Amino acid sequence: MGVEAAINYGDLRRMARKRLPRIAFDFIEGGVDGEEALFRNVEAFSNISLVPRYMVKVDAIDGTTRLFHQSYGQPFGIAPTGAAGLLRAGADLMLARAAKAANIPFIMSGAATATMEELAEIAPDHGWYQLYMPRDRAIADDMIRRADGCGFPVLVLTVDVPGLARNERDIRNGLSPPLRPSLSARAEALLHPRWIYDYLTGRRTLASNWQRYAPDRAGPGELLKFLLTQLPVPVTWDDVARVRELWPRRLVLKGIMHPADAKRAAASGVDGVIVSNHGGRQFDRAPAPIEVLPAICDAVGDKMTIMLDSGIRCGADIVTAHCLGAKFVFVGRWTLYGVAAGGQPGAHHAVSMICREVATVMRQMGAPNADAFGPDFLVRRSPSQ
Repeated sequence: MGVEAAINYGDLRRMARKRLPRIAFDFIEGGVDGEEALFRNVEAFSNISLVPRYMVKVDAIDGTTRLFHQSYGQPFGIAPTGAAGLLRAGADLMLARAAKAANIPFIMSGAATATMEELAEIAPDHGWYQLYMPRDRAIADDMIRRADGCGFPVLVLTVDVPGLARNERDIRNGLSPPLRPSLSARAEALLHPRWIYDYLTGRRTLASNWQRYAPDRAGPGELLKFLLTQLPVPVTWDDVARVRELWPRRLVLKGIMHPADAKRAAASGVDGVIVSNHGGRQFDRAPAPIEVLPAICDAVGDKMTIMLDSGIRCGADIVTAHCLGAKFVFVGRWTLYGVAAGGQPGAHHAVSMICREVATVMRQMGAPNADAFGPDFLVRRSPSQ
């Protein structure tokens, strides 16, 4: 059965799980500690209903959304997802091509297999770059200059990784630093020969944008050791000010979860924030982003662009976030499952699937375009209902 047979998120997830060894699938699937944040992200959406408005003439559905003075074809984009090359060789650029074809933004992870220069060749107008702040701030300065040279319209500074999180699945599989896969994980991987061939014959450097800063001729192992000397470190407001000084275009902070932090970001000249708990992968007791989104919109919605990621599992989730005040939504695991299951066709299929789901929800709601989204469509349900 080809990837085109997938009709929803769950289908792509099952196809990805079948193709990938456990060690790779758990890397996508897993969260931090007991994975309460993963559950909370999804549950929070399930407690909000969308109220349809019928007898509205909807001749055509238009998902066009204006974001930072650029017109995108849909109200969503692709979030940064690190080490995608572990799942499928060339996955980062496959996702970039799918984003360009759909006219949506793609945020290249700071831990991407491809380089930002390669992204600029493929999708300069649709590519954004995610910056992880390194211990050596001179490296950050150079990465900012490189991203500027690529002409990317937006730089995304991720602020919610002050230290290594405990992903228990990765620890059990031996995928946490220093990356020594367990014997059981190695044995299980042998049951996935197509993935093994793809991994061994593809580019194996999982953080290509860092290669030039590592010691000369550093192989994958040496590069990882170097990377662990640089990441993670806490991001400070002084760092935000420095990035703002160097970066000439739109600057976004990813990982904002408190209205006071959003207010300070606005006062620091930041253009937007992505309300996010890192997909449940960083702090297990963090609230779901959709829970804190209204307060952040109330605090700074008239001063900056508010976006959201984490917990998106269907088109209705995207529309719900917009109705609560988000100007844009980013998906992560959904498109990762697509590219892992089907390569380039899988990436295109995942994006097309999301587009169709969003359009279906908009038609049912009587919302012909993204400008129609608003709180009048929402009703909250109590957990007992």
